[in-house]
Amino acid sequence: MSAQPQTTPGGEGEALVAVERDGPVARVTLNRPTQFNALSEALMDALQRELDAIAADRSVRVVVLGAAGKAFCAGHDLREMRAEPSHDYYRALFAQCSRLMTSIQRMPQPVIARVQGIATAAGCQLVAACDLAVAVDSARFAVSGVNLGLFCSTPSVALSRNVPRKTAFEMLVTGEFIDAQAALARGLVNRVVPAAELDSAIDALVKLIVAKPPEAIALGKDLFYRQLEMGVEGAYQLAGQTMACNMMEPSALEGVQAFIEKRKPDWH
Repeated sequence: MSAQPQTTPGGEGEALVAVERDGPVARVTLNRPTQFNALSEALMDALQRELDAIAADRSVRVVVLGAAGKAFCAGHDLREMRAEPSHDYYRALFAQCSRLMTSIQRMPQPVIARVQGIATAAGCQLVAACDLAVAVDSARFAVSGVNLGLFCSTPSVALSRNVPRKTAFEMLVTGEFIDAQAALARGLVNRVVPAAELDSAIDALVKLIVAKPPEAIALGKDLFYRQLEMGVEGAYQLAGQTMACNMMEPSALEGVQAFIEKRKPDWH
């Protein structure tokens, strides 16, 4: 049974982020549906607090990041951004967003984006920042700031680390939408399913992850992102150190022994 959802209050008492625990799964929901879940400062603050708390809770094995309403996330809150046009404000705002995106990758738990609608600009960045993504077949994606005269520079960081370079640049300079199948083909999402199958597809992915030892998943996730930014030699050195540490974990010793003895590992 799922626990009662917890909420983080935002402006005017609105629950901007809802968190529901379902056993080892934390389901985090952006909750500004009438604003298409635009990333206001308050929403980013609320999401950051929730993710930080989850990262420190080792009983959570997987995070599912979704959104209420028709849109997954329409990017930054442009009305809020336009209300205080100063260089210092914008630097602080984009630093806040960048901190949020990088914290997703630094969490020990895999984070799955549950994409039920459009994801544009920083919303597309949010999908790219997640470790995995499952989208409905009607979802659409764009880094469309250029249509407003604003190149999506910060979204380009996550996007260019998910899709091929020329594909990313085309999306950035044209601002055009791509559909879910194109997002799948380009590597932005892992799976595309009909809307009625979205949750079952995510649950199947969660089940596969939860069946593995959490120590191996946490070590592997940390290594995966760190080695991507290294040269080949440094990456292999770090990977070897990580595997050596992993091999000393009881779960790995049990897994190898179970393989030798031709039985299922006992990780409980």
